[in-house]
Amino acid sequence: MLLTELERFIEEDTGYNDVSSGIIPDCKAQAEVMANEDGVVAGLAEATQVFEYFDVLATTDLTEGSVIKKNDVLLTLDGGARSILRAERLALNFLGRMSGIATLTRKYVELAGGVRIACTRKTTPGFRKFEKKAVFTGGGDPHRFNLSDAVMIKDNHLAVLGLEKAVKTAKSMASFTQKIEVEVETVDDAVHAAVLGVDIIMFDNMTTDKIEQSIVSITEKGLRKGIILEASGGISLENLAEYASTGVDVISIGALTHSSRWLDMSMRVK
Repeated sequence: MLLTELERFIEEDTGYNDVSSGIIPDCKAQAEVMANEDGVVAGLAEATQVFEYFDVLATTDLTEGSVIKKNDVLLTLDGGARSILRAERLALNFLGRMSGIATLTRKYVELAGGVRIACTRKTTPGFRKFEKKAVFTGGGDPHRFNLSDAVMIKDNHLAVLGLEKAVKTAKSMASFTQKIEVEVETVDDAVHAAVLGVDIIMFDNMTTDKIEQSIVSITEKGLRKGIILEASGGISLENLAEYASTGVDVISIGALTHSSRWLDMSMRVK
């Protein structure tokens, strides 16, 4: 992360008068960051950067995306006791949050049978790039990072412009590097979007039956080739396989970031 980002996080966590760490003499100490449950680790680079900012040497035998077990040592720390304690919570916050996202993402990826699993822009303000990095670490796709990455024509765009005008306007304004995606809720709109030549069609909150009907209709009209088909909305671990079997290319799931729980980790001074 950028130094300015790191220092903003540190300032938020330490405040103006860190008495908690200040009562500890800055004698030499060693510590270990431990996993308290099984999962997929992410955020090692960020946690290491936090410790190194405080002149604490952080080493690991793991790589981002490694499968970890309860009681595994994630980081070995060597430095001043005060510095280790000052960096502890911020480093663990990165590890716990990002590993939780990576762990949940890996579960979806393993159940998807080869269909690409993606996240959304439903992320924590100011922490998006780390959450999307965690999705990637877990084997998922980060999708759009921001509104400039691609043109997504959603239901509220359609309410203002209508499908045809929205697509036509998008094509006139978008760079050749920006794909155009349309969110649809009916079979007719899916076919219409394909006829209009969009790059991606997102089936939003559609049943698997309706998605399959849409794909059949698009294929019968000879429009399937070159179009990426995405399903989103109401998809969980329980019904993922059903959606993956419809023939879509991508399944996007907001829960990867907005509903994943943290992976439990702790630090122990030796």
